[in-house]
Order: sequence, then structure tokens, then C-alpha cells
Amino acid sequence: MLTYMDLDTSRKLLALSRRESNARKRIRLLAVSLFLEGENRTNIAKRLNTARSSVNKWVSNYLSKGLEGLDSKPIKGRPAKLTPSQLELLSAHIIQSANSSDGGRLTGEDIGNYIFIQFSVRYHSDHIYKLLKKLGFSWITSRSRHPKQSRECQETFKKLPTGNDPSHPRTPTS
Repeated sequence: MLTYMDLDTSRKLLALSRRESNARKRIRLLAVSLFLEGENRTNIAKRLNTARSSVNKWVSNYLSKGLEGLDSKPIKGRPAKLTPSQLELLSAHIIQSANSSDGGRLTGEDIGNYIFIQFSVRYHSDHIYKLLKKLGFSWITSRSRHPKQSRECQETFKKLPTGNDPSHPRTPTS
């Protein structure tokens, strides 16, 4: 039986696993650390509650590629419908619309229509909100502004005595 013991490297991997934020990579680092301490792969799998084949794969990847062998592989999936440059244009449109003097309120439907008109791409309404999150926008709305809203009228209204403010005493009426 082949055993592999390297306690110094094992301790370094253990320390690295404590600083690792990715939980999956942390388990891989722990598995390799235990292997380097002389633990067999079956026991490692039981201790970490994973499949033995996974432990075998992680250890062999580490032995052949080093720490890079423990990194997560890119996840395959459907390519994005919008290119990065189109996403930048969309982001700029959202910012410009939000800062416009017309009120700035956009709905998911508005954004979906803009995407279709500009880029000829249709998104389901649920995905619009995922796309906004990816772009760094949150769907928190503030009170909208009416296009005819006047700051001066608001300030004048604030200065009217209401009787509830001690700095504006009410004059008794006869």
C-alpha cells in the first residue's frame, strides 16, 4: 500500500483551508491535507461525508497539478444572450432613466421592452430582475417624483404652521 506523508505541507493546506471562502474548495483542501497526513482515501471520504471517488479525483488532481488542480472548473451553461458591451449600454440606459427629470421610474416590463427594441432579444420577466442584480442594481424603489414637482412649493408647504410644531405657536382665534 502506497502512503504519502508530508506533515509540513499538510499543515499549510489546513491553514489555507481556514482562510478559503469557497466551501467546496475548502473541503478539497481538507481532503488533500488529510491525505498528506497519511489518512487513507476511504476514511477521508467518510470523515468529510463525500464520495470516495471525489476524494480520489481531488488527490490525483493535487498530485498532478498542485493547488490549481483543486480550483473549481468553469461551469458550462447557456451563453449569455447579451454581450458585455450590450450590458454596459443597458446599464447606462437604466442610470440615465433613473436620473431623468421625467420621474425616473422603470418597471421590469420597461426594461424588457428596451432590451427587445435595442438588441432584439427577449427575456422572461423573471429573468429581467436577475439581470438587474447581475448588473449591480437593486430593485428598491424610492418615492417617484412627479414631472411637475416643484422644490419651492415643497419648502413653502413645510414652513406653514400646523400647530404641532412648538417653534410655530398658533395664534388663538376669536
